[in-house]
Amino acid sequence: MRCANRLQALCFKNGGIYIKLGQHIGQLDYLLPEEYVKTMRASMLDKCPVSTYKQVCDVFLAQLGRLPNEVFEEFDQVPLASASLAQVHTAKTFDGQKIAVKVQHMHLTDSAVADTATVDFIVSLVHWFFPSFDYRWLLAEVRDSLPKELDFLNEGRNCEKAMENFKKLSPKLASQISVPHIYWEYSTQRILAMEYMDGVGVTDVGAIKALGLQPADVARLVSQTFSEMIFRHGFVHCDPHAANMMVRAKPGTKEPQLVLLDHGLYKSLDPAIQSNYAGLWKALVFADSKKIKEHCIGLGAGDDLYALFAAILTMRPWDKIVDQSIDHLVVPDTPEEREELQGYASQYFWEVSDLLSRLPRVVLLLLKTNDCLRAVDNALGAPVNTYLIVARTSSKAVSEMERKGSFSQVWKFWDKLDLEFRLLTWKATALLFGIKHFMKSLGFS
Repeated sequence: MRCANRLQALCFKNGGIYIKLGQHIGQLDYLLPEEYVKTMRASMLDKCPVSTYKQVCDVFLAQLGRLPNEVFEEFDQVPLASASLAQVHTAKTFDGQKIAVKVQHMHLTDSAVADTATVDFIVSLVHWFFPSFDYRWLLAEVRDSLPKELDFLNEGRNCEKAMENFKKLSPKLASQISVPHIYWEYSTQRILAMEYMDGVGVTDVGAIKALGLQPADVARLVSQTFSEMIFRHGFVHCDPHAANMMVRAKPGTKEPQLVLLDHGLYKSLDPAIQSNYAGLWKALVFADSKKIKEHCIGLGAGDDLYALFAAILTMRPWDKIVDQSIDHLVVPDTPEEREELQGYASQYFWEVSDLLSRLPRVVLLLLKTNDCLRAVDNALGAPVNTYLIVARTSSKAVSEMERKGSFSQVWKFWDKLDLEFRLLTWKATALLFGIKHFMKSLGFS
């Protein structure tokens, strides 16, 4: 606990990338002691250091050439919340719209390169002294994603694309999903102006019930939303922790509406990874050990660590994963069983480190997404069997991919026939043209 608190203080003091790393540590409950996970998870999401109003003004001057009170009719100097990369203020436009303004912490873009190099040196040095202690994969993931997260225009585009995907690909669910409207005229790479969204915390059970909503319905909606994103859209919000989601009543109903925030970290899944991941979850739910192995290997786990990968995904030991009972994947929440899971983390520490170092970075982000969603579900009391939702959506996605593959083969066949027909037609035309000229040479008209 003492070391966890020291690490927390280090992250807060240095800010930026260090807080991002602290957030990742808070999701590694299958690898690290409970004290680290709980300490980081409780403090790294929405209790981060705050920039002063003068620093906020400096960002506005550098990005827009004007102060906040010149850009907006009203601007609250005290932020609503502060995260690792930015903080959010409320403001009012000159036409009376209440909006939320996300402002990047001062000098973050400049210091990120130096901070990344520093952490890279430390992690590499530790690995040099202790070859089995390899956390370079964690830094590689942050190095890849951080530049995208620091570009708020990219975040705005992600936000709009995510909602468009729901409208096109999941129209029945779209009315229960909401994202903030982006005010592009006030937005830059380091300032993002968005619609102000009302709602309560996605894990605040008391507030959810006060709205007349049921935690079970919220848990079901969260699971449906991200299952659609992962298995069908292939464009995934990879930072769905509790601070990035809110819930409110869908207008005119007693149904929940999920508000998705912070769209900086998205990943597009290539067809092979999407197909293997969907196939893996289908196999996990139906306890198909042969398919589990096949898809784990397809995702990069190897034939020696595929069982461990499945265990990390589900937080269940292998004998439970291949159990045929309907609730074999439901994670128990008793102190004894949590202690048992923590014991596995200690027992297989080096194997887990090896596995995480060999997986593709996009799969690591899917693991992180999975961990975040599990934490949200547990905070809601795990009121529904979300694995049934995952099974339904992943099975549907696998069927769609198979049909698409079949149609693709058919179209290739017809394209080939069409090409051969055109070649035959061209040859016939050439032959007729040659015969015509030959007949003319013999004096026939």
